[in-house]
Amino acid sequence: MSYYNVLFRQGVARFAERMRTARLQGAIVPDLPAEEGAEYLGAMQACGLAPIFIFAPNTPPARLAKIAAHGRGFVYCVARKGVTGSETQFSSELTAYLERARAATSLPLAVGFGVKERADVDFLRGKADIAVIGSQTLKVLARDGVPGVGRLLASLR
Repeated sequence: MSYYNVLFRQGVARFAERMRTARLQGAIVPDLPAEEGAEYLGAMQACGLAPIFIFAPNTPPARLAKIAAHGRGFVYCVARKGVTGSETQFSSELTAYLERARAATSLPLAVGFGVKERADVDFLRGKADIAVIGSQTLKVLARDGVPGVGRLLASLR
């Protein structure tokens, strides 16, 4: 994940080439709308990389489909409005949003923002394809190191 200012400063084609050389497979650029990303989309395609776009709970169905048409790899579904690391309500509202997301794309759905324990992963099972446990992983890494992250991941299965 990177913000567009990094791509702009490096040059979009150079950024994509550096990703390819580093054997990365895709990127999320959350502040670049798909309709304004022609240069980015072209550079990513030229390097065989996946431009990954974001769905939000308040995105209307027509906009979901428009976003999905530009993405590759998977779609990152923000589980709720707000900032990362806060509490997420795993509820019928989230289920309905993921159903709208699923209807908009055949790409795998990755859900993040507040996913941190096995109950959250269990809730997402059958509704999403990937659970993103970002903030919790970083907390555990800082507190318990790599072995702690291994234990966290094992506890999620």
